[in-house]
Amino acid sequence: MTAPALPPRTPPTKRDWSWRSRHVRGLIYQVLALGLVALGLWFLAHNTLTNMRVRGIQSGFDFLTSPAGFDIGESIIPYQSNDPYWMAFLVGVMNTLRVAIVGIVLTTILGTLLGIGRFSHNALVRGLCYAYVELFRNVPILLQLLMWYLFLIEALPTAGEPVAFLGLFYLGAGGLSYPVPVWGLGQGLAAAGALIGVVLAYLWARAARLHFEQTGRPRPVLLPSVAMVIGGALAGWFFGGAPTDWNIPKAGGFSMEGGSSLTPEFIAVLMGLTLYTASYVAEVVRAGIASVPRGQGEAASALGLSKGQQMRLVSLPQALRVIIPPITNQYLNLTKNSSLAVAIGYPDVVSIANTAINQTGRAVECISIIMLVYLTTSLGTSALMNWYNKRAAIKER
Repeated sequence: MTAPALPPRTPPTKRDWSWRSRHVRGLIYQVLALGLVALGLWFLAHNTLTNMRVRGIQSGFDFLTSPAGFDIGESIIPYQSNDPYWMAFLVGVMNTLRVAIVGIVLTTILGTLLGIGRFSHNALVRGLCYAYVELFRNVPILLQLLMWYLFLIEALPTAGEPVAFLGLFYLGAGGLSYPVPVWGLGQGLAAAGALIGVVLAYLWARAARLHFEQTGRPRPVLLPSVAMVIGGALAGWFFGGAPTDWNIPKAGGFSMEGGSSLTPEFIAVLMGLTLYTASYVAEVVRAGIASVPRGQGEAASALGLSKGQQMRLVSLPQALRVIIPPITNQYLNLTKNSSLAVAIGYPDVVSIANTAINQTGRAVECISIIMLVYLTTSLGTSALMNWYNKRAAIKER
């Protein structure tokens, strides 16, 4: 018995490298476009450097290694006035990231709650959420920053006579003071245990989601996750000797002594950015939930799911594909709006750059650093959200 004849193999098509090829023309056009962009950038840089040289203006980034010569009122890393300029810029970048990261987390929580509240059966809750959105998103962010800053330094008591909470927390014109643990082995192991708890909570949440997709029966996620994180921290603290030493703040004559504190500038910036951006996030969440077909909720009710379970397990997962792209824009806006903190004296990267310009005259270099910082943070945020968007996308079976 003879084997069936195989179909003849088609020879591979050779790419036509002539001008008549659409691929070749497109490639040439792209190369020409990139060349024109590079030529334009080179012309701008060369023209700027030539004009600066003619006018006797110094240029270059060599000033970054010189002593800065100015103090910074708020820093999360050690800094002194005799440190170089690059160290001062690093402090400004860290302060900017501090506001941006904490603000994004708080904005997400508050905006999501407000967006869900717009669907509440309670008319008062719906009305309050609607009033919040309309109030905060229609007042310019700069005015809100100034309003919160003036409230903190004018309406609150002086730094020498702050309002005390439980004898541990103090709020006044000097900011919010709070106790901090005296760092040692126990605290380090507690932090490591909490980190392990976060990893275990992530694995549990993933397993619970897979179980729900396979069986349709939900498992508790929030309480077990919190228990894992707290349990890991307590286990590390216990094996580290269970230290109980705390640095507790005390009210002095003119300022707080001991503990740690959040300055009025940081609190005002954080509150202003969070409350302003949360109003936009709330509308994004509301629109995303409204885009889910009503039949999904009816089907969830038929399965016996409560209203909270319907929102958490049915509506929100499907709304994420609509929510994530616009909410990414709000995260970017929050990060870029943090540059307005210079208006109330918060030492972010813009404030540090302005001081450096006044002392060195390197305006082009300092502005380039600001642009690079915000470009890097924005691209990093976009990349992270694009990765999450792919994971949250609904997979067709």
